[in-house]
Amino acid sequence: MTLTQLKYIVAIDTYRHFGTAAEKTFVSQPTLSMQVQKAEDELGAKLFDRSKQPVVPTQLGTEVIEQARKVLAEMEILDQMVQIRLGVIAGQLKIGVIPTLAPYLLPLFIQSFTDRYPGVKLIMSELTTEMIIANLRSGKIDIGILVTPLQEAGIKEFPLFYEKLLAYVSKKHISDGKSCIAPSDIDPKKLWLLEEGHCFRSQIMNICALKYSAQDQVKLIYESGSIETLRRMIDTNDGITIIPELATIDMNTEQLGRVRHFQEPEPMREVSIVVHRDYIKKKLISILTEEIRACLPDNIRNNTDSNTIPISKPQYQQ
Repeated sequence: MTLTQLKYIVAIDTYRHFGTAAEKTFVSQPTLSMQVQKAEDELGAKLFDRSKQPVVPTQLGTEVIEQARKVLAEMEILDQMVQIRLGVIAGQLKIGVIPTLAPYLLPLFIQSFTDRYPGVKLIMSELTTEMIIANLRSGKIDIGILVTPLQEAGIKEFPLFYEKLLAYVSKKHISDGKSCIAPSDIDPKKLWLLEEGHCFRSQIMNICALKYSAQDQVKLIYESGSIETLRRMIDTNDGITIIPELATIDMNTEQLGRVRHFQEPEPMREVSIVVHRDYIKKKLISILTEEIRACLPDNIRNNTDSNTIPISKPQYQQ
C-alpha cells in the first residue's frame, strides 16, 4: 500500500463518510474510492463496511487503520526533523477552542502569530470541551485550548496561564459601595448563569457553593452559552454574573466600574493546551505556546495557580 492510500483510509475512518473524506483530503470521491479499492484488492479483504451509514471499518480495517495512523505519524515526525534541521517552521495546526475563551484569547495572538510564522497555517474551530476531547482522540484536531484540569485518560495538559474569575454587577449592586465581594454576598436568585453543561457554569457553582432547586432558577439560562450576552443583560437589568479576566480587556470605563474582584484568595481558572498522548507536532505547539504567553497582558501572565476552581466533570461542555 502507498502512503496516499493510507492517508485516504485514515480519513474515511476519521469522518466515516467517503465524500467528506475526499473533500478533506482534496481529491475527488471517485479517486479516493478507487485508491481504497486498490488497497483492499491488494490485501484481499474489505477494510470498510459500505452498507452502513456512517461507514464503519471491518475488524481487519480497524487493525489496518491503527497501524496506518502510526505510519503517517512517523512520516510527519520525519518531515518535522528535516524542517527543524533546515530552520524551516511550516505546517498546519488544527485547533479547537472553547467558546468561553475564543472571543477573548484568539484576537490577542492570531495576527502576531501569522505575521511571525507565515509558513504555519492555523485552522481554528470553536468547540465544546467534550468535542475537543473526542476530536483529539480521532485525530480531527491537533490541539485544544480549554479550561483544565480535566483528568481525561490519554489526554496531556500543558497549562498556559491562570485568569481570575470576576463578578460583573448591575447598577443596583454598584450602590452597595463594596470594592470586593465574597461568594456569600451573591444572592443565587440574582445570579445569571450559562446553561447546564458548561464548565464555566460548574466553576461558578463551585465558587458560590450553590445547590439549585427548580424554584431557585428564576433567572435566564442563556442557551447559546454566551458570556457577552449575559454581561449585556446585566447592563440593562438587575443582577450579577461571573466573567473571566480576559473579558475585561476591551471594556470601557463604565463597564470596568461594574467589575468586582472577589476577596482573597481570588478564584482562578486554569487555561491549558491539551493534546492526545501520541501528539507529534511538538515544535509547532511549542512556538504557539510561546506566542500566546507573549501576547497576554502582564497581570494575567503573572497570575498563579493559588486558588484554581475545579470543574465538575459530568457537567462540562465549555
